[in-house]
Parts: sequence; structure tokens; C-alpha cells
Amino acid sequence: MPRFKTVHKGLKLLPVDFDKQLLPGSFEHALCYLVDHELDLGEFHARYRNDVDGAPAYDPAVLLKIVLLAYSRGIVSSRKMEAACREHVLFMAVSGDSQPHFTTLAAFVSTMGDLAARLFAQVLAVCDRQGLIGREMFAIDGVKLPSNASKARSGSRADFLRQAEKLEKAAQAMIAQQRQSDRHPEDEDQRDARKLARLQTSARQLRAWLADHPEDRKGVTGRVNLSNRTDNESAKMATGKGVIQGYTGVAAVDEKAQIIVEAQAHGTGSEQALLGPVIEATAHLRAADTHYTADAGYHSRAGLAQLGAAGIPAWIPDNGYRQRDPRYAGQALHLNKPDPLWDKRPKPRASKLYTPADFHFDPERKTCVCPAGKSLYGNGSHCLIKGQQAIKFQGAMRDCLACLQRAKCLRTPLKTATRQVAFFLPRVQRADDVLERMRQRIDSPQGREMISRRFATVEPVFGNLRHNKRLDRFTLRGQARVDGQWKLFCLTHNIEKLATHGAWR
Repeated sequence: MPRFKTVHKGLKLLPVDFDKQLLPGSFEHALCYLVDHELDLGEFHARYRNDVDGAPAYDPAVLLKIVLLAYSRGIVSSRKMEAACREHVLFMAVSGDSQPHFTTLAAFVSTMGDLAARLFAQVLAVCDRQGLIGREMFAIDGVKLPSNASKARSGSRADFLRQAEKLEKAAQAMIAQQRQSDRHPEDEDQRDARKLARLQTSARQLRAWLADHPEDRKGVTGRVNLSNRTDNESAKMATGKGVIQGYTGVAAVDEKAQIIVEAQAHGTGSEQALLGPVIEATAHLRAADTHYTADAGYHSRAGLAQLGAAGIPAWIPDNGYRQRDPRYAGQALHLNKPDPLWDKRPKPRASKLYTPADFHFDPERKTCVCPAGKSLYGNGSHCLIKGQQAIKFQGAMRDCLACLQRAKCLRTPLKTATRQVAFFLPRVQRADDVLERMRQRIDSPQGREMISRRFATVEPVFGNLRHNKRLDRFTLRGQARVDGQWKLFCLTHNIEKLATHGAWR
């Protein structure tokens, strides 16, 4: 039987040279060189007041190295960062064998504030100095991530008022019941007392929140948005995997080396409102011929008009560009395939009533015939429904009252006399319209090429952040703190690019 040398596993005491653990070309080597020689941490030092009195504090450079190295390894929890500083030799080498408490690391990240934006700008300047920013195309995209907020605590002020009144009534009912009831066993009395205390505490918290927030939260368009009692700056937003309570992380990526040139986090799910802030934030970086690309979520008349007025070349497709692109001609075949996370097959229609598709509408003659074969008369030929022109029809009283299909046509046949139906007319686009001009640009061969280049530029970046860095949620609360955490993750991505392209080998 062959013999082999012994393989040691588990605990073993070894002399370790921390400097030799930082191999040139690795992320940790680039991180340490960047923090020690390139970044200005004077604003972090200004926050300390222990020159004469007080205990020595951990160097902010050490804390920054620990946090960024942890983010690069997919570690977000401050408790796991503390454990890594005790057990992982690479964290020991980066931190100089420092072992900060997890509360120190959590406070460092959560109180960073605007300093995260300044760090991001400094690293971006280093990337530009290394020649990693080409300024030919900036690709914009975003991701919706849950935050450290409870989705169940969302609602308007009217909803919270009703909840407070309901809790107060329940507490009053329990008090009255206890006064009128006979003697209960001791354990039941304690159980009722705890339940009453919970009701009263919840009611007081609701009243206090309503007093601190006298108005509903308003959106960009002035529409009332749902507030959240856990994190009122977060938003309830729909994603492909369901509704979440969180923030939208937006990033603008340069095409040359996939450097993130701008990173922002916003408490809204409307991507159309986020195009302008990103364009303005990257104004100092773009050149005269810099092109912007984005996905269909950023397509809007106001955004395209703003870009056109500023003379900024952009390629932003609309929602229907895939139906017009022959490269996606076979995508309908994949809709019937089951998906483990999202069933993309068409859902069966819940209602059994006749829909407008069951009516025969002649757009040329402007006539409509119901499923029973009766002609409807028009009662509105110049209507606007959600900004789109439509034409309305209504059934005649003599036909609808005697129809045998009223149960299939009307929701409440005993109350409603006749059926009404509306049909949208095709949109008429002018040649000088910004939407029509963008549509023509996207449908051109160059437009399809720019869409492919956008995919290849920005999607791998979000794949790195979401999969490799395991960024599946924000752990902080408040727009400023979440924005800082998002910038730190994007900053980690940029440092990886510096290490990959051979900076400071």
C-alpha cells in the first residue's frame, strides 16, 4: 500500500508574516495600498476628540479595510466581520491583528454618511488616473433590494389612524371585560395583562409616529406614497419576485473597463425619475461624445426631452422594442417553460364576464357589435384614458334589458341597465416627437448594437454585486445610510478592477 506524507488539518501554531499574506495583484494588496497611499482620510480623523483624554480608538483606515475586504468576500454582517478578524489570517493581515467589536464596525458603516461619497470619488479619480475610464459609453441600470424595514408596517396616515383607533378600542374592551368579569386564575390574569400592555404600547407608538409625521409622504409627481413606520424613506416596490420594502440601487458603468462612475440609492421604485440625477451626477466625467444607454425602465417623455435639450446622445428603448426586434422573434416559445422562481405561463382569466376582446370593433367605421350580435352606439369618440385616446360605446336599453346574456356581460345585472366598453385608438406619433425619434434610433442597426453593448457593460457588474458579493438586501435604515452602503459595495467593485488591471503590482 503506498505511503503519503501527513496532511495537517485543524489548529496549528505557526509564525506568520502579515506583509507576505498580501500578494501583489490580489484585491487585499490593492486595497491596502489604496487606503495607505492614495486615499485622504482626514475627514474621518476629524471626528475623533481623544487627543488628550479618552481611550485610543481604532484607526479608521483599519476599519475601512476590514469592511471593504468583508464586502469583497460576501460578508455583510458586522458579527461575521468580527469573527473573521479573530479567525481568518487574511483579515488579521489587513487589519494588523486588530479585533474591533462588531458594534464598532456597525457604527463605522452606519455613521459614515457623506464620507462614503467622498471615498467613492477618490477611488474613481484613481481609476481615471490609471486609464480605466474611456468615456465612450455610460450604461445605466438599477436593482431593487429589500431594506431593514417591515413591509407590514406600510400605509398612509389614514391607515395608521384606523389601526390606532382599533388598538385603543381593543384595549378599552379588555379593561371593561376585566372589570365586569369574576375572579380569574392567576396565570390567566397575567396573560391578559401582557396582552393589554402590548395593545397599549402599539397604540402609543402609532400615535407618536403620527404626531412626528403630520403629512403623508409625497412622490415626485405629487401622488401620495405609502409611508413606513420602520423606515419612512424606503418604498414599497414591485419586483419580478414579488413586492418588497426597500430601495433602488442605481449605477452608471463605463464601457471600457466596467468601472462604476456613479452610484446612488433612492427610496422609490420609479426608475424614470432616477435618470435625471444620474445624468447630472456624471456631468463632470462625460466628454462631448459620451453616449448614455439605459433599459426600458428609464424611458419617458420627460427624460428624453431633458437629454435632447442638453444635446446628450442617448439610447433608451421603450417597452415594446423586443416585439419589433427580429432577434427576439422566438421569445414567445419560452413563456410556456416553467421557472422555479417565477411561473411565466399566462394565468387563467379569473373573471368569466365578456371583455372588450369579445366585442367586434371596426376601427375604420367606428362601430362595435356585442357578443349577442347587437350594435352599440358611440357615446364618446374623443376620450382620453391615462393619456391615450379612446372611443367608448354603450348598448341600447331595448337590447340590453331583454338580452339573455346579461349575466355574462354585466357584473351586477340587477342594478346596471346597459353595458359600456372602450377601445384604445392607435397612438399617432409625430416625426418630431421625442418618443418617435428614440424609437427610430433604437430600431436602427446602430441602436440594436448599442442595446447589446449595454447588456455586456452593465449586467456583469450587477451580477458581480448580487452573486459574488451576495448583496441581497440593505442592512441599514434611512436613505443616506443605505446610499453610503451601496457606494461602499460599488467602491469594492472598482477596487477589484484596479487589482485586475495590474495597478500597484
